[in-house]
Amino acid sequence: MNKPIYLDYNATTPISPEVATVMRPYLEEYFGNPSSSHIYGTETKKAVELARKQIAELLNCFPDEITFTSGGSESNNFAIKGTAYQNRDRGNHIITSTVEHPAVTEVCQFLEKEGFKVTYLPVDEFGRVDPVDVEKAITPATILITVMHANNEVGTIQPVEEIGVIAKKHNIIFHSDAAQSVGKIETDVQKMGVDLLSVAGHKFYAPKGIGALYIKRGVKLQKLIHGADHEQNLRAGTENVLEIAGLGKAAEIAKRYLQKNTAHMKMLRDQLYDNLKKELPDLKLNGHPEFRLPNTFCRGCLPLRKY
Repeated sequence: MNKPIYLDYNATTPISPEVATVMRPYLEEYFGNPSSSHIYGTETKKAVELARKQIAELLNCFPDEITFTSGGSESNNFAIKGTAYQNRDRGNHIITSTVEHPAVTEVCQFLEKEGFKVTYLPVDEFGRVDPVDVEKAITPATILITVMHANNEVGTIQPVEEIGVIAKKHNIIFHSDAAQSVGKIETDVQKMGVDLLSVAGHKFYAPKGIGALYIKRGVKLQKLIHGADHEQNLRAGTENVLEIAGLGKAAEIAKRYLQKNTAHMKMLRDQLYDNLKKELPDLKLNGHPEFRLPNTFCRGCLPLRKY
């Protein structure tokens, strides 16, 4: 039998050969604890800090604004719970959308049991949140807005820059789950206006089990994992050097080829749609026709239902 063609890249990607090559020495040779002061520790510490710099360059932020996590789900949990608990004295209201990944919606539902109130905003027929609805939902008790950058199923890109302006205007912390967008489209945290942004390594050719959270300078989060003062005293636990090195390299590659890869993916996506449309005239595109990930094509015979 012929090997099946893999098209599920929004679920996970293979590890890039360049990434695997960078990781190998930390699997076979450099095993020291990055917190150790001897040569074995300083060698691995260099790898961690290099990766932090590489991710910061991709996101256009300071290296000390990057905290390593176990992946997108942990980053989302840290961003949302950390903000909620840290700011409980200011308010208890969170705004999100109805099309978020379970790593966001499940967290919000958990916080509702903890006494927080959550507004779940609807989306239009393209799966897009209206910034006007975001502003209307704000109350004096609102402490966090969390809206994904791009949807994993239909690829719709949310108006995060407009939401960022609204959040700043009302002095509300803004988090975006960018698991699907990092490495595929520009994720410049300065332009986006986010305070927190989640990264998942295995969505852009790094290994599974590694991610990062961008935390803007000045934003305070309550820790979820307590212990020693790893990761600037934000996340206890000896760093996963092997995978951190891989994540950093993946970020470097993504930045290097971003424009080229974006254009190539969009060309293939549109070519697939055009060819299918010729054979299936009733084919309906799900997702936004313009504001959509370049690698994502979701089709059906019925329009995207309104959530």
